[in-house]
Amino acid sequence: MLINCDMGESYGAWEMGQDKEIMPFVDMANIACGMHASDPSVMLQTVRYAKENGVSIGAHPGFPDLQGFGRRYIEMPTEELKAYVIYQLGALNGICQSEGVAISYVKPHGALYNAMMKKDEIYIALLEVIASYDINLPLTIMAVPDHLHYTTLAEQYGVKLIFEAFVDRTYLSDGRLTSRTQPGACHDDLAVICTQAMKLISEQSVTSIDGQEVKIKADTLCIHGDGKLAADIAKTLRKGITEYRESM
Repeated sequence: MLINCDMGESYGAWEMGQDKEIMPFVDMANIACGMHASDPSVMLQTVRYAKENGVSIGAHPGFPDLQGFGRRYIEMPTEELKAYVIYQLGALNGICQSEGVAISYVKPHGALYNAMMKKDEIYIALLEVIASYDINLPLTIMAVPDHLHYTTLAEQYGVKLIFEAFVDRTYLSDGRLTSRTQPGACHDDLAVICTQAMKLISEQSVTSIDGQEVKIKADTLCIHGDGKLAADIAKTLRKGITEYRESM
């Protein structure tokens, strides 16, 4: 099981996350591309942190929404959305090339990620972008029980998928995340977070917010880098995964 984390989300004088502290404990860094967060200097520094630690770099594009941190849905024509995503991939890719590394995957951010999982037209638009930009870039999506629909569409475009689950968010009984507008959407207890993570690893399941057992088969576990416990989660989760592997 791999660990991924949303990173590079500072902007100018505004600092977000603990990228330097977290990077040694993760496998995949989802680096913001300047639309929902980040700026060129932050992107460059985050790419350097990833390179120093041998961490895979993922493009983390979002809606153009710095004020809302990309968590507000923005209605726009499909071609305009595709242009915004291509622009962000190109920006991060240029910085990666300057450092002798490359983007390894794409993971949309926030409202764009949620919209991708709810609206076929947006999901297909992202598949089309990847197919035209670099067919070798997998798309990271939410691991849900009914993933066949997403898999079938991705296969039509020749795009590989990475399925992820979340350790610091609560789940509904349908395998989707509890909306951030609802109470209890995020876990704020390190022990609870680690228990959920290890259950996802060992049992491929999660307990929903209403007590239901939901099967979730994931390739990677996500940590939100802007969370106050992010560094502690990364360290503890890395230790837990290492111990689990050694016990097998």
